[in-house]
Formats: sequence, C-alpha cells, structure tokens
Amino acid sequence: MLDLGLDGKVAIITGGSDGLGRAAAERLAREGARVAICGRRKERLEQAADGIRKATGGQILAQVADVSRMADIEALVAATVAQFGGLDILVNNAGQSAAGGFETVSDEAWQSDIDLKLMGAVRCCRLAIPHMKRRGGGRIINITNLGGKAPAAKGLPTSVTRAAGINLTKSLANEYAPDKILVNTICVGFVKSGQWERRAQGKDVEAFYKEAAKSVPVGRVGEADEFADLVAFLVSARAGYITGTAVNFDGGRSAVV
Repeated sequence: MLDLGLDGKVAIITGGSDGLGRAAAERLAREGARVAICGRRKERLEQAADGIRKATGGQILAQVADVSRMADIEALVAATVAQFGGLDILVNNAGQSAAGGFETVSDEAWQSDIDLKLMGAVRCCRLAIPHMKRRGGGRIINITNLGGKAPAAKGLPTSVTRAAGINLTKSLANEYAPDKILVNTICVGFVKSGQWERRAQGKDVEAFYKEAAKSVPVGRVGEADEFADLVAFLVSARAGYITGTAVNFDGGRSAVV
C-alpha cells in the first residue's frame, strides 16, 4: 500500500459541493485528512459534507462561501484554522465555464470571470500561505484547463483567466519553494462532472459523453475519481519533488504538453 502521508493534514477545497471538488474532498478524507469544503449553495454543500462523512468517517467542515468575495474567503480560512488548528493543503477548484466570442463578452463578464477564477485563487493563496509557513510547508493546487495552454476560438474569458492561473502557479512555486510550499496546476480536459451535465441541457448525458469522447485519444471521458487520485498524489508526501508543474488531465487531448 502506498502511504500518501495525508493522515491528520488539513485541506481546503473550494467548489467542493459537487463534481471534481467533491470527489477530491472524499479522496483526501479517505486518506485521513481533515477537509473544509466551500460552495455558494448551502443545501447542496451540506448534503455533500454529510455524504462524505458517511462514506469516509472523516472530519468535514462545510462553509458557505463565494470565492469572488474577499470576506467569504477570510471567513473560510478562519473557520478552517479555528476548527482544525492549521492549514496544509489548498485546492483552488471553484469556477465555471464561460466561453464566448471576443465581441460578445462584456466588461462585466470579464470582471466576473477574473474575480471568480483568478482573484479567488490569488486571495485564497494569500491567506493560506502564512498558515502553511507556520506548519513548515504545504501544497497548493490550482485547477485550470487545457485552454489556458492552447486556447481555441471563442473560449473567452475562461482561456485567459486559466492562462493567468497557470502563470500564478509557476510564480508561486518559484517564490515559495524555500518555504517547502509546493504549487502545481491540473489542466482539466473532458471529465465527468455536474458542470458538463448541466451543459448537456437536458439531453442524454451518456450520449453527450460519448460524443465528447470522440475528441479524446484514449477514447473516453475521464472520471471524477481519477481526478481525485491525481489531486491526492500531488498534495502528498510522495510528490515532494514536484512543483511549478502543469499536469494535463485530459486523456491525451491537449495539443501541447
């Protein structure tokens, strides 16, 4: 058995009420980590926390928060540290797809996407890093996507904010390596999640995934549990020599490495 060394660690996962965030939270809880999850919808968030507790027996904190609001992030970090005594791991997962042609994207849409995906991660990192320093190190994972490396047409503003997230990852990795804080990003391709199911707009979800799989070299869409396994490895003691890296989680779909 591969011991990931996560027992007793404290993690925050933003956007943890469903999909990839929930899968990652459950995986870390199974490894013995104490996990705080946040989301904007209280009922869904509490249902997710209860489900994870029942599945793992783990300690889960559910904190309603909108990461585009600084006060919500401050409350999230403060509640986590108050309940669990510190902070070792941050997974910046909150976000939603926003894709359109350049001339159709308003200033308001640009600002909303920047506040949610880029500044949300910036602010979470800013508040988390001092706690990690006090613990002698930590792990940060920024969840981005393939468009941050190789943008397609009409992928704005997400492709720009995700590119900024990749740059943020490398910048923080370089600055905080001496503090034993390792920072990586996972560039996500087609992976089963609530977000894709909502975009199917009531159509047969499996048919949607089958069509999407045609553009994936391995011939299928990824599973949330597979994503969670990657997160668990990257935040673990076993990944102690990996920082400043952008990992494509895409079944080979990306045009770039």
